[in-house]
Amino acid sequence: MNDRKIVVIGNGMVGHHFVETLVGLGTGDHITVIGEEPRPAYDRVHLSEVFCGREPAELALATRDTYREWGVQAVFGDPVTRIERAAKTVVTASGRRFDYHKLVMATGSYPFVPPVSGADHERCLVYRTIDDLGRIKAAAKDSRTGVVVGGGLLGLECANALRNLDLETHVVEFAPGLMGVQLDEGGSRMLRRKIEALGVRVHTSKNTREIVDGSGAALAMNFADEAVLDTDMIVFSAGIRPRDQLARESELAVGERGGIVIDYKCKTSDSDIFAIGECALFGGRIYGLVAPGYRMAEVVANQLAGEPAQFQGADMSTKLKLLGVDVGSIGDAHARIEGSISYVFSDERAEVYKRIVTSGDGKTLLGAVLVGDCEDYDTLLQYFLNGIELPAEPESLIVPAAGDKPLLGAAALPMSATVCSCHNVTKGGIVEALDSGCCSLGEVKAETRASTGCGGCAAMLKNLVEDELSARGVTVDKSICEHFPHTRQELYHLARVGELKTFDDMLAKHGRGRGCDICKPAVASIMASLWNEHVLEMPHVGLQDTNDTFLANMQKDGTYSVVPRIAGGEITPDKLIVLGEVAKKYGLYTKITGGQRIDLFGARQHELPDIWRELVAAGFETGHAYGKALRTVKSCVGSTWCRYGVQDSVGMAIYIENRYKGLRAPHKIKSAVSGCTRECAEAQSKDFGVIATENGWNLYVCGNGGMKPRHADLFATDLDDETLIRYIDRFLMFYIRTADRLQRTSVWMDNLEGGLDYLREVVIEDSLGICSELEQQMASVVGTYQCEWNTTINDPEKLKRFRQFVNADGGDPEVVFVQERGQNRPARPEEKIRLVARVASAAGAK
Repeated sequence: MNDRKIVVIGNGMVGHHFVETLVGLGTGDHITVIGEEPRPAYDRVHLSEVFCGREPAELALATRDTYREWGVQAVFGDPVTRIERAAKTVVTASGRRFDYHKLVMATGSYPFVPPVSGADHERCLVYRTIDDLGRIKAAAKDSRTGVVVGGGLLGLECANALRNLDLETHVVEFAPGLMGVQLDEGGSRMLRRKIEALGVRVHTSKNTREIVDGSGAALAMNFADEAVLDTDMIVFSAGIRPRDQLARESELAVGERGGIVIDYKCKTSDSDIFAIGECALFGGRIYGLVAPGYRMAEVVANQLAGEPAQFQGADMSTKLKLLGVDVGSIGDAHARIEGSISYVFSDERAEVYKRIVTSGDGKTLLGAVLVGDCEDYDTLLQYFLNGIELPAEPESLIVPAAGDKPLLGAAALPMSATVCSCHNVTKGGIVEALDSGCCSLGEVKAETRASTGCGGCAAMLKNLVEDELSARGVTVDKSICEHFPHTRQELYHLARVGELKTFDDMLAKHGRGRGCDICKPAVASIMASLWNEHVLEMPHVGLQDTNDTFLANMQKDGTYSVVPRIAGGEITPDKLIVLGEVAKKYGLYTKITGGQRIDLFGARQHELPDIWRELVAAGFETGHAYGKALRTVKSCVGSTWCRYGVQDSVGMAIYIENRYKGLRAPHKIKSAVSGCTRECAEAQSKDFGVIATENGWNLYVCGNGGMKPRHADLFATDLDDETLIRYIDRFLMFYIRTADRLQRTSVWMDNLEGGLDYLREVVIEDSLGICSELEQQMASVVGTYQCEWNTTINDPEKLKRFRQFVNADGGDPEVVFVQERGQNRPARPEEKIRLVARVASAAGAK
């Protein structure tokens, strides 16, 4: 390690990326990073996902241990308050002093709050950090209405957050349209239309004059046009301003409108001080996206490592999903370049708007706007970034009626083409990784870090890797495992056409060896989807994983959870009492889940049949929480109780759950039914979701929550009950037929050639002529349903599997389980005796 000291002020995404890059270059510097927040760097790009159930800890980019392992001194919660340039020292709020040879300022930005009277009210908040989220959540608990001031990218993300908190949500924007930086007038208008259809109220061209105490709500917003908007809370998300106060106080050059002035080496007016990210002003511009900040961080790190590097600006094109709406913006979206011409496609029925801006001769793409459908984004971006000549009819890139679109294949991309903008990975970098020995998509990701940021380039990266491997003569093996030279989809068709009903039959005809932990559960799932036999029948039982084997979810302590089905969340008082009595009798921990069911935790293996007997006798049945199957159909109270409800969402949810219960699939399936567009059941975060309208039901497909949340896409509108169920039958069975192993519906649709439009053609228009067959298959599955708990407790042979001893009932008294979170398990007499004996023996007593 050398003696050079590098101090980094700021531990946001860009500051962290700089530290990570410099450590990776092995310069041996003494690195100190000082962050204002009390926690290490985290992913602000996905901050809003916390409101969808994601834990804040999951956003962490590093831990304190990470920095210790790197040999980096990390200081949190003690911000730098002064830079002493002459002494080359920074001073923190607590008075700590850190010397530096080179200083990197990554102080980021702060949310802009307009100078409006009353904006300092305690119920006026900002949206920027994890702590801000906590304050917003707290304020939402006693609020019915929330307003977001700002209709830009951050403002709409914030609006989605308030909506996820079940608030009546309003967006107030000073400009005449939404996302004015990224979208033109037509795109802004279409975005507004789609957002308002989701129940968010948009107010544009609104100048807030003052905020005062309200009469019908906590606050009232008085506008310059005399209009008034009542609300219980306000969140300002009206843009950002660079945090340059330290630079000003240190007499570094700053821009007239803010920002620390930097040159192409990211140096400030002091050659020993660099600035990167949203605090830096380059060429008169603040770059408000993370990718340009990463480029700046890499430029500085490479210079400190002795490598020549320059920052020459960055592309601000972006693709994102706001309140479930796909939005894309590329280059000169407003056609400001002199001599440019535009091609526009607008379909108000499908709510899709597309515009491309080209040079006057139509050969060069200068910009694009996409709203409602971003399928063309990757192709358009490559035309733009690499100056690739457009086809003779540029409109063919966006107009469906123009025929097949001239897609830009991997072979057509130059080596300089950027594939992953988050980590600046080019096609050349990926090719180099393959040349150096990477032989799979996973290896390329690990080597280049492509697609490990926002994930927006995942599909392009996969296609590029597969094309490059194929060009090298490498067969891209998509086999499910070494025992079957077939994909899961191929195995499904082989089983169906050949009427194969056991794993042994499948292995004998189409496989080799004995099978493994990959192909056995996959084939078991296929057999269950096709023939619907009990999973514990002798031909199948050896194929199941632990959860399916015991029809319950194994927990980390070796006990199991029992999850009875509560269709649509509707339950009688008597059944609630039974659940309480069972939980009390067996000492189980109880928890109400996000899917409107009750989990009973802490059941021991030999107790499971006894618990099931009591629950089945009370009218419960298995909820299939252990299987790759339909889990829950969540619902709001709908028109039965809610004053906003327009349809009986509970009744529909119960019908759907009872129809598809037990349906086995490549992965778990979740659904929800909302009684109105306020979306209290969160139907758009499910594999398939239903939202009531005054004219019927809107069907959404291929969404999911979890680590990588994805909003579902609107599939069909204003459906009657019969048509809705028919479309769901077809959709689910087509997914089961064609999806890959452990592939959620969202990923499945992303990998379908033609995506949502193709899925509509198959399911609605019957383009493959298989819809009748799909409906018959679903009818067969529905008609052969059985409660796997009930079947098991009535079969002595199946019950033997739940014994801990072959020749005796009961459990092993030597096994002691730790009680968790108030779990009240009564000790059995024999357990007490054995426990006392062990304690006495350890103490030497008789």
